[in-house]
Amino acid sequence: MSSPPIQWYPGHIAKAEKALLEQLKRVDVVLEVRDARIPLSTHHPQVDQWIGEKGRILVMNRMDMIPPKAKEQWTEWFRDRGEEPLFTDAQHGKGIEAISKAAQAAGVKMNQRRLDRGMLTRPVRAVVIGFPNVGKSALINRLLKKRVVESARRAGVTRQLRWVRISDQIELLDAPGVLPNKLTNQEAAIKLAICDDIGEAAYDNQRVASELIELIRSSSALETRYGLELGDLTGESYLKVLAEANYKNDAERTARQILTDFRKGNLGAIALEMPPED
Repeated sequence: MSSPPIQWYPGHIAKAEKALLEQLKRVDVVLEVRDARIPLSTHHPQVDQWIGEKGRILVMNRMDMIPPKAKEQWTEWFRDRGEEPLFTDAQHGKGIEAISKAAQAAGVKMNQRRLDRGMLTRPVRAVVIGFPNVGKSALINRLLKKRVVESARRAGVTRQLRWVRISDQIELLDAPGVLPNKLTNQEAAIKLAICDDIGEAAYDNQRVASELIELIRSSSALETRYGLELGDLTGESYLKVLAEANYKNDAERTARQILTDFRKGNLGAIALEMPPED
């Protein structure tokens, strides 16, 4: 199924990125939030450059949507590279305490450095960054223990930078999702579309659903959910056969249903990426 390459870089993201880079000068620690289903595809290639020597807390959100085995393998993979991933389910408030403690620990280190230089202590300034719709606002609301920033499972809800105070020790900057201005890796772009981490206008539902079918063909999720075995069918062919069988030959409706079922977890816990073999 051919369709134009997936590209999405709306004006509000370009504007927010410029403002974010200005605010990063004032920030002590960065909470980088990724989608646990696609940890590599939701890593912005410029984040390391932006962060520099600042402290980083790596947050893997939506841990409820991947199997425990995948979580274990990703934890080991990141640890081998000197990072400690903290897994959360911000929607249901799981794993939040560890994030709060990590931010507080970063604040203690920062203030010790200030004291060593003869400066006064102050609240740690943290920023939450990541791709659209990876759960940044839900995470902030959980850290604040109240709904302060708008949160929804769709890309592009947060459009402005905003400082919020978590406690006397921590100030947090809520930033809109950031994306590379050009999605050169189309395999990653497809996964972003599958996981609803970019705007819907950027992609063709039928193409993306067909790609999802191919990505999860080794599991029994599709047959279990729809009662139709994949067998030797391609993703595109399966979509058409399923449309004929269950959805009055409406391929677009079928594609939307498959994507919705995946995004809501109705197909089960599925990791679309596993640690690469070096």
